[in-house]
Amino acid sequence: MPNAIFHIGLSAGEIAVYSYLMYCEDRKSHQCWPSYKTIGRAVGMSENTVRKYVHELWYKELIQIEPSKYESSGQIRNGNLQYKILPIQRAIDNYNESQMWK
Repeated sequence: MPNAIFHIGLSAGEIAVYSYLMYCEDRKSHQCWPSYKTIGRAVGMSENTVRKYVHELWYKELIQIEPSKYESSGQIRNGNLQYKILPIQRAIDNYNESQMWK
């Protein structure tokens, strides 16, 4: 976990969800795909609360989100979201820029 994560104005919930995504991350591809339910169980939050924090992490440019699909019984179905952990510097720069305008 990068130390800078504690200096960019994240809430405790955002830090918890981000920490879990980093825990699940494949270190080579920087990707993971846990469901909202799985994340919620791990950090003690409801699926809706996890969804809210995932959106905030995306907005703050800490993660990218892409839908995934899989085939089952010849039909294509929606899978879990695929998350990619982004380099922390972008989020730091955005946070610092937002503080200049306050």
